Amino acid sequence: MYLADEAWPDIKSQLESTSLALVPLGSTEQHGPHLPAGTDHLIAEAFAREAVSEVDAICTPTITIGVSSHHRQFSGTMWVEPNVFRDYVESFTRNLAYHGIDRVIYVNAHGGNREHLREVGQRLRDDRIMYAIEWMWNDSIPDLVEEFFEQPGPHGGPKETSLIQYLHEELVHDNRIASAKNDGLSNFNQQTGRKFGARVFYDAIDNSKNGVFGDQTDASAEKGMQLFEEATQQLVNLSEWLIEQEFSSLMPADPV
Repeated sequence: MYLADEAWPDIKSQLESTSLALVPLGSTEQHGPHLPAGTDHLIAEAFAREAVSEVDAICTPTITIGVSSHHRQFSGTMWVEPNVFRDYVESFTRNLAYHGIDRVIYVNAHGGNREHLREVGQRLRDDRIMYAIEWMWNDSIPDLVEEFFEQPGPHGGPKETSLIQYLHEELVHDNRIASAKNDGLSNFNQQTGRKFGARVFYDAIDNSKNGVFGDQTDASAEKGMQLFEEATQQLVNLSEWLIEQEFSSLMPADPV
């Protein structure tokens, strides 16, 4: 069930049978010259909606703006400060608990949100209100990502390009994909932006003049379809596992 599409009596009936909510989160930020600013939240919502069509859970409206100030030099990027994001997500999640939800999966598609979602989940668990965990699609299928892409890139690369080509082909500027690679940083590794063991960059533009990383020319809608299907199955598996757990087993252990 996608909560925002339903009337409250129908939502009430669904809440009587489920303890799990999927919360899609992303960003509204530059994704290079070829992808829409909504790339991350479009991907997150697609995964969450598809998963709840297969499991007994609700999908909330999508949180579309995240922690993205590291992309601020590019027009159209929007962001909130990390403390504002954490407090908003925590408050949002606590009101799910008011309606009887006691476990949440943050279906996240933006790396800048990750550490903050983890902190929110820790707060809620420590208060024994909720078990809330962060899930990111590409982490669930690392072998397939490695098989498909020599240079997947952490942002605006062929992974995200393939998914948007599959999910929202009309939003992709195919005639700009070559320039996305040529004007970006196609070869990104663990040493990029580091000197003598220290990370010396803060913003995407410090490493890539058009804000993207990876080889976008290696993307395709066919790859996007396979990525989407495989990662959705992982999200379904996680959801089913979480539903089966006793709530007490998800809470912090007692002192020894």
